[in-house]
Amino acid sequence: MAIRIVGVDLPQNKRGEIALTYIYGIGAEFKVEGDLRSEIQMNIKRLMDIGCYRGVRHRNGLPVRGQSTKNNARTRKGKKKTVANKKKATK
Repeated sequence: MAIRIVGVDLPQNKRGEIALTYIYGIGAEFKVEGDLRSEIQMNIKRLMDIGCYRGVRHRNGLPVRGQSTKNNARTRKGKKKTVANKKKATK
């Protein structure tokens, strides 16, 4: 029989401290799981609405915290989109 806390089934084959980490936000002040997720989404939405730098980066799906995007940042940017080379005009 699985233990269920805050709508999350905890694994039976793991130690108690490890199983509790399956709950999103465990160790936050009071908010966990859905409440915490919705609060974070509201914070991101607020940044996007006011149009600040961080909000624009969130909107465009680019790294928010100053990371370089020339070579890496594939996690935020997604799978590579190959761009074809320009063909040279023949005379």
